[in-house]
Amino acid sequence: MKNEKIAFLVDSGSDVPQNILEQGNMKVIPLKIIYKDGEYTDKVDIQPEELYDRLKEEIPKTSLPDGETIKNMLNEIKAEGYTKVIAITISSGLSGTNNMVRLMAEEVEDLDVFVLDTKNVGIGSGLHAVQALSYVEAGMDWETIKQKLQDGIEKIKIHFYVDTLEYLQKGGRIGLVSSLVGNLLNLKPVISCNDDGIYYTVTKARGSKKGIQKTIDCSIEFANKAKKYDVAVCYAGTETKKIIDTIAETMKEMLPNIRDFYYDTISPALGVHTGPGLIGIAISQLED
Repeated sequence: MKNEKIAFLVDSGSDVPQNILEQGNMKVIPLKIIYKDGEYTDKVDIQPEELYDRLKEEIPKTSLPDGETIKNMLNEIKAEGYTKVIAITISSGLSGTNNMVRLMAEEVEDLDVFVLDTKNVGIGSGLHAVQALSYVEAGMDWETIKQKLQDGIEKIKIHFYVDTLEYLQKGGRIGLVSSLVGNLLNLKPVISCNDDGIYYTVTKARGSKKGIQKTIDCSIEFANKAKKYDVAVCYAGTETKKIIDTIAETMKEMLPNIRDFYYDTISPALGVHTGPGLIGIAISQLED
């Protein structure tokens, strides 16, 4: 196994932590953000705060990169001497990236590409890349890695709170989350991805404070189903960062068996669909 060269390909919507990207030499497929006046590359020539400032004037659209870009990245990996690739993307129920990677992988000869549909989003998807890297570094064989990643889909979950459902609704990403009653009664949903990788409401609470607390409670409950876990918190907007700092400390106090803890803003491409005010907590249940 040590003689096999395994590369990593992830999409920018997976919000893989920077240290993991560097440690695994992972290539990132950049999602696109499209305004009336031009196209921007996620995390490259547009940053989160710029996006939120511009939301007051225009809500842009997002798109995956063209197939040729992905194919070129796979060919670069092949040229670097790799024979196998682990490709990790956000849910196929939220983006066409997963399917595009699959299609392009079929066009590159002599490269074994395993494409994981995480059924997840943001750092919830990124934690699968964390696990993939740990498996490769542990020297596991290719078939075992693929099976463990597939079996691990249900062991990673993100719960998130958004201050308003306006952006999810306008971006067509509302999924199974109902917005009408919530707007009338100030009910704040705690949102996650279901088994099909579609947004759904886990629970509701009246008002922001209770909604955030429910998000914390749901995450702790999921983490406590395992003896060890990785934890990641994410946010959208500078105002939200003040809250997430406190949440991060709460999670560390309430969950004593954390292996690794990650903390970052969400990518601009995801921010298009949530707007500022998102608070997310992802848990990766680890084996004993």
